[in-house]
Amino acid sequence: PSPPPYFSSSHHRLFSSGRKFPIVNICSPQETILSGGDDASSFPVLAVVDFLDGFHQFSGLPWWMIIASSTVAIRLALFPLLTLQLKKLKRISDLLPQLPMPIPETPTLRGSIDQFSLFLKESRAIGCPSFLWFFPYLSVQLPCFFLLMASSRKMSLDGHPGFDTGGALWFQNLSELPGGSFGPVFPVIIAGFHYINIQISFDSSTVRQSTGLIGLLMRCYKLYLEVLSVPLFFVGYAIPHGSLVYWVTNSSLSIIQQLSLKHPMVGAKLGLLGQAPSPSVKHSMEISESVIKYIDSDLKEHNLSLQALTPEELLSLSVQVLSKGDKETSIQLLRLALDKDPGYVRGLVLMGQALLQKTQLSEATKYLELAISKLLDEVASDAEDVELLMLASQWAGAAYVQQGNMKSGIAHLERVANLKEPGDPKNKEHYIEALLLLSSALYKEGQSHEAAKILRVVVDHNPAYKPLLEQCEDENELVSDLVSSRKDHF
Repeated sequence: PSPPPYFSSSHHRLFSSGRKFPIVNICSPQETILSGGDDASSFPVLAVVDFLDGFHQFSGLPWWMIIASSTVAIRLALFPLLTLQLKKLKRISDLLPQLPMPIPETPTLRGSIDQFSLFLKESRAIGCPSFLWFFPYLSVQLPCFFLLMASSRKMSLDGHPGFDTGGALWFQNLSELPGGSFGPVFPVIIAGFHYINIQISFDSSTVRQSTGLIGLLMRCYKLYLEVLSVPLFFVGYAIPHGSLVYWVTNSSLSIIQQLSLKHPMVGAKLGLLGQAPSPSVKHSMEISESVIKYIDSDLKEHNLSLQALTPEELLSLSVQVLSKGDKETSIQLLRLALDKDPGYVRGLVLMGQALLQKTQLSEATKYLELAISKLLDEVASDAEDVELLMLASQWAGAAYVQQGNMKSGIAHLERVANLKEPGDPKNKEHYIEALLLLSSALYKEGQSHEAAKILRVVVDHNPAYKPLLEQCEDENELVSDLVSSRKDHF
């Protein structure tokens, strides 16, 4: 995950309020914009000004370097918090597929409350970090940004000692507003860096492949942030050079930070990837949009076009990539395989599984339903087809249950229950998992008697689930007693 791109969208708010400075004679339009408020500055701003002044006197560096180096120091100090937040968010994303949907498919007030309570209960049970981990970095970085922006603005507009000669190149006077032939330089940089940050933040397959309402909202939000580049260009003319030095430094650091965090080696070092690359691996492989670059055991590099691979070869490669935790590349390879053979059943099933791992439930069910329909049309008979039908039905059922569509989920899971129990230990494990899901769905739908029947089969294979069976049977006995008492009453 990258730092939110909308920090820059709020920058102009700094200049709508604040300290009012005495202006001699007639104020220019820019000075009018930058004035307003009362004469008293807040204690945090004064503290930052005093700190910067002390740093300047100690180091003897020019003021523009003091502002830039202070910005770098703050971003470095905040980086451990960002890393911790990204690790927590990665843990949340890994556990989300195991959780029910937070909101039912057909929401009602009571149903939504119950579903969300179940969602929170299950998340705590599996050790999922708090969802408040989405906010710590933003809640600290944003106040720091505004504090330093306000401090540099105050120093610029107050004519702080040394600011008139503390700049460099075309911005020698840090108290002045942009003007002259070099006036557009800072505004162009600010608008350009904002636009670049937006492109980097939204440059992920998750965003590109998002469909439906979420995809539409993401595209609209991205467009809104891109359009903000235009007013930010004009806002740049109303900001003194001292504040512009801080803003440009902060934006450039955001770009560097985002690009660094997206690099696989950096992500592995920080523990943000599923699996860090092992130095003992003799074969390495890099996949781009159309070419595979790999190094064989003799350390010779080879290039292979993806278009030259068969659907079966692409699927095999996708399985290898998925086993290493690279879901996005795996999905990319599967899409290419299905483009070549849209009816490739094993590819459809694996695509459904990969999308389930990314919690794209709606799209996953489409691929799984298509695979199931093809298998049923061909009357699956051999062991491989039966295995694919069982897996596709199990995953489709799980996806529907997570979306709150219990009826469709139960229908798919009952198909697995009606299959002959497999003899292969691995397939039997999938079979038992499907029965557990089915019993859970039936129990939630109030069909505890049917759930108990399924659980008896599960308990025969694994006695560890006997407490669940006893719970269902106790509830059935309670219901039977209530029915009997009513009959006696009437």
